[in-house]
Amino acid sequence: MRPENYIRYRKLKALGNKICFWLCRIFPIKSNRVAVCTFEGKGGFGCNPKYIVQELHRRSKEYEFVWLVNDKKKDFPPYIKSVENTLWNRAYWLSTSKIWIDNYRKPYGTCKRKGQFYINTWHGTIGFKSMGLWRGSAFSKMAYLVSKNDSNMIDRVVIDSKWCEEVHPRGLVYKGEFLRTGAPRCDVLYGNRTRYKEMFRKQNKIKKESKIVMFAPTFREGAIDGKRIVFSQEWSLDFKRLLQNLGKRFGGEWYLCLRVHPQLASKMKEYKDHELQDRLIDVSQDDDMYEILAAMDAFVTDYSSAAMDAGFTYMPVFIYADDIEKYIHDRGSMLWNLSSDSNKAVTNNKKMTPGINAVLPYPISQNNDELEKNILNFDQDTYTAMMKKFEEEVKLIFDGQASARVADKLEDYMRQ
Repeated sequence: MRPENYIRYRKLKALGNKICFWLCRIFPIKSNRVAVCTFEGKGGFGCNPKYIVQELHRRSKEYEFVWLVNDKKKDFPPYIKSVENTLWNRAYWLSTSKIWIDNYRKPYGTCKRKGQFYINTWHGTIGFKSMGLWRGSAFSKMAYLVSKNDSNMIDRVVIDSKWCEEVHPRGLVYKGEFLRTGAPRCDVLYGNRTRYKEMFRKQNKIKKESKIVMFAPTFREGAIDGKRIVFSQEWSLDFKRLLQNLGKRFGGEWYLCLRVHPQLASKMKEYKDHELQDRLIDVSQDDDMYEILAAMDAFVTDYSSAAMDAGFTYMPVFIYADDIEKYIHDRGSMLWNLSSDSNKAVTNNKKMTPGINAVLPYPISQNNDELEKNILNFDQDTYTAMMKKFEEEVKLIFDGQASARVADKLEDYMRQ
């Protein structure tokens, strides 16, 4: 299908969606109902919405939570009603909810009513990957239409920094107000993480003193005839060598915790590594990674924004990016001045964040030799000092109180 024909088809489909929403306006808005969705329904009880909902429920048992999800087999607490993410379910439950919470985009054609409040938490804060209009020609017209339709409905976007204030207007195609609270999902990373470490090791039947590194590569996406396609690739990272080097530098017996993007999680059932099977823990199917991330001792990724979240705990974070030039070409641009020179200091892209002068605190590796060198030469004091300077420059809010601040805002609106 030609791109223009695909867009025409999507617009007609969006009109059909709107008609369903308009028809559902015969039903009243319930003042205590909160409708939630993550990753276009592919996600479950996780990311920023999870922690906001937990906080609201802790404050009052009178709130009614409805979670739109593609897979009804996903687990939710008993106080949440999970609903299959179909068009008519969306139209009815969204049309009758006072509050909407989402970390992604609503489907094209979704309509909000007067008297409703839509808070978008997004699923990343300070990151590597450019998004939205920052991608230039790599940002398709269809993606723009979906983003604009969604952003026009949003009342507040949750952010954690000055960085997001500079990136998000073009990144999210959004001209509205921000809610500077910090990222709710990062509340569990703040302060003492002993409880999460002990809980994760007990669940996975490994020794209490064992150490764990999470590898969380980002996902790749492209488009065919205007339609978004998500795909994966084989990793060149040598897992066995990674664990050996971490043991040499930090001591202890190391395990690998593997976490791929939620949109690729189902494919991980097929992945096997017979040599390391007893030391590999796959958490790709888990709906929330942040209580798991709180249990980690180190973190490795290519371009996932979770690197920043992990770094705020001051655990060692290593960037393993073996396709920098190709990725920048495919993505359209990057938020950081990454290059083929791994030893060069990585600064922020001033076109996108002109009010910030930051240096990326994480060592960059483009192959296993460079990663080995960066692990063995890692200095915690230097790294911590760089992290603190980075946090100061981006004006980070990270104090464990983000969920409470967002809940305050939502309760204020619900009382109106």
